[in-house]
Amino acid sequence: MAERAANALQWCGIRPGTRALPEERATPAEAEHFVAMQKATEALMRHYEAIESLQMRDMFATDPQRFDRFSLELGDLLFDYSKNRIIDETITLLCELAEAADLKEWRRLMFRGDKINNTEQRAVLHTALRNRSGIPVRVDGKDVMPEVNTEIARMAAFAVSIRNGERRGFTGKRISDVVNIGIGGSDLGPKMVCEALEPFIQPGLRLHFLSNVDGVAAEQVLQELDPETTLFIVASKTFTTQETMTNARTAREWFLSQSGDEAFIASHFVAVSTNSEAVSAFGIDTDNMFVFWDWVGGRFSLWSAIGLPIMIAIGEEGFSELLDGAHAMDCHFMEAPLERNMPVILALLGIWYHNYFGAESHAVLPYDQALRSLPAYLQQLDMESNGKSVDRDGRPVLTTTSPILWGATGINGQHAFYQLLHQGSRLVPADFIATAETHSSLKHHHDIMMSNFFSQTEALMRGRTLGETREAIEDAGDSPDEAGHRVSHMIFEGNRPTNTLLLRKMNPFNLGMLVALYEHKIFVQGVIWNLNSFDQWGGELGKQLAKSILDELNAGSAVVGHDSSTNGLINTYKRLR
Repeated sequence: MAERAANALQWCGIRPGTRALPEERATPAEAEHFVAMQKATEALMRHYEAIESLQMRDMFATDPQRFDRFSLELGDLLFDYSKNRIIDETITLLCELAEAADLKEWRRLMFRGDKINNTEQRAVLHTALRNRSGIPVRVDGKDVMPEVNTEIARMAAFAVSIRNGERRGFTGKRISDVVNIGIGGSDLGPKMVCEALEPFIQPGLRLHFLSNVDGVAAEQVLQELDPETTLFIVASKTFTTQETMTNARTAREWFLSQSGDEAFIASHFVAVSTNSEAVSAFGIDTDNMFVFWDWVGGRFSLWSAIGLPIMIAIGEEGFSELLDGAHAMDCHFMEAPLERNMPVILALLGIWYHNYFGAESHAVLPYDQALRSLPAYLQQLDMESNGKSVDRDGRPVLTTTSPILWGATGINGQHAFYQLLHQGSRLVPADFIATAETHSSLKHHHDIMMSNFFSQTEALMRGRTLGETREAIEDAGDSPDEAGHRVSHMIFEGNRPTNTLLLRKMNPFNLGMLVALYEHKIFVQGVIWNLNSFDQWGGELGKQLAKSILDELNAGSAVVGHDSSTNGLINTYKRLR
């Protein structure tokens, strides 16, 4: 309990047993913020101590209206958060924490185009990419919307030329395969969306995604392709990303080995980049270079030209619906009161479990094969955004931040790791995601899956008592007394929290809402933890070291310039190779 109290209180500079204002917080505004955060976190800690032992099954038994009070709907999306260890006061106190963190002001600054990415001096405007309101959005006094709309129109025109067969390969054949070469946000977002919206992809068009620099990955993709009918999209803002450009050059060499003429590259390669010189040197016509801006973070970029494979796959209308859905969630996030705001509530519940209950991880469990890549996409979105140990003011954080996010499709997970969710020694909050309607003709499959979807959240909430376990044994025709110690293994503690996100059907609009929901959830948590959620310096050191090691791998002499472990590993690799 004491450790959890320390964890909960320290993020705003409060150390248990003291009310002294840290020296750094000298300005009146900082002092006011400190006092407000202290008051909110202490109130939540007292509340946690008061309700920590409450059982959700009892809450449901005594409150028939619990689902109605703790659920929200937006369009075709239902968010049920009633199976959480909360009461009305919990939500009130969590919203007071968000108020103390000045969430409304940070939200306003983001949408307005202020440079809230303070380490890189950049605005954060993925919301502008799906701004359907016609309202100007300004960066440094300039409305960015004309450029955004122009680029979307360019993407649409190019996509139409591929989809209707106007743009063809070097032998005149129609493009049948599109390969997106990128990594991180340039891969995970488009891949996840194209998988989720597979029923909307134009028949006869195949999408491939190449990100891993492992040569096996490149060979597996290329061996399926015909150079006469393949289009490559090389997605790299700088056109220098090592993994992406290595794969792009391999694809280029493969293409030339079969086409025989560099002039044909312009018909089969396009770029999403801002480095026109490098794009041209590669052989790509800069008229086929699509751009995005420094205020678009990589993991928030699927709405931009990075989404070109999505536009080609589902068409201009489908892509517009994807943007419309995200914009609908943007409007809800901006306008709904905190206590009835989906992203805010989802974020605050994460704070509640991570900083008060000490939950170290969070599971995302889609019961929809179309969303099989959603956990991987959200891993980057969440952990690259808020996996920080330094706050936006450059000081060490004094609490744990982003939980470890993980997950898999729910049905497969039930036969893999649900044992830990139900009876493990760690508390793991989970998001369950499903669609009410399926694109499959096998409707009975969907009913079976959904029966599991509903039963798992109920089981995690209710658990099973000793008495219920003995009754279950008797119902099976056995004797509880003869079962012996096996009875204790069949008891479920329950009281395990879950959120349920239920969509009517997987379509571009609903997927746009879902993705934007998680984007804003992450932003809210970053504000409360006082983080810059839009940089990612943590990956830089490893990249820098890799460059020098690459040269060493091809040197004849033994490597001695690192620690003994790294030296030994590199030299062993060279010997075994």
